[in-house]
Amino acid sequence: MENVRRYRALASLCRQQAAYRPLQNWELLGQAEHFEYLAEIALKAHFDACNAQRDEDVVATEWETPAAA
Repeated sequence: MENVRRYRALASLCRQQAAYRPLQNWELLGQAEHFEYLAEIALKAHFDACNAQRDEDVVATEWETPAAA
């Protein structure tokens, strides 16, 4: 999740710089879009890993035998 924050912060900085540098604004906005794309990929990877671990936990508990009463 830290990478997601960093990518989004970099995207924000690129957009801010684009506002002050009209000659470079297309390049900076392109970089901002790229950083947002990287943040999206990192976020998806994080949730995929969380969901995979949760699915493994569910499968492991399904096969446990109940304790004798």
